[in-house]
Amino acid sequence: MNQPGHVFDWLQAWYLSQCDGDWEHSWGVTIDTLDNPGWTVKINLQETDLAGREFPRLQTTRSEHDWVMVWTSQEVFQIACGPGNLSEALALFREWAASSGEPKLR
Repeated sequence: MNQPGHVFDWLQAWYLSQCDGDWEHSWGVTIDTLDNPGWTVKINLQETDLAGREFPRLQTTRSEHDWVMVWTSQEVFQIACGPGNLSEALALFREWAASSGEPKLR
């Protein structure tokens, strides 16, 4: 099981590793809220080692507030998830970024 702080520490390190004086001015990571309620995350992959990799839509709905959806579109890793699923969804990005395969929802 991932502890919430660990995936955020990893994301911070991943973001910093992309910053080269140019990338962070054009691309980046956006975390926002949804009104249903939930989270949305957009992680731009352009000019990173992950550029060009595809992630087909993966979705699970366990309940009204317990759901995760992840996919890539136009070199952006996209996340939409329930209000308590942000760490789980970011862990999917971390798993995908660190491997050549697709992570699995648990």
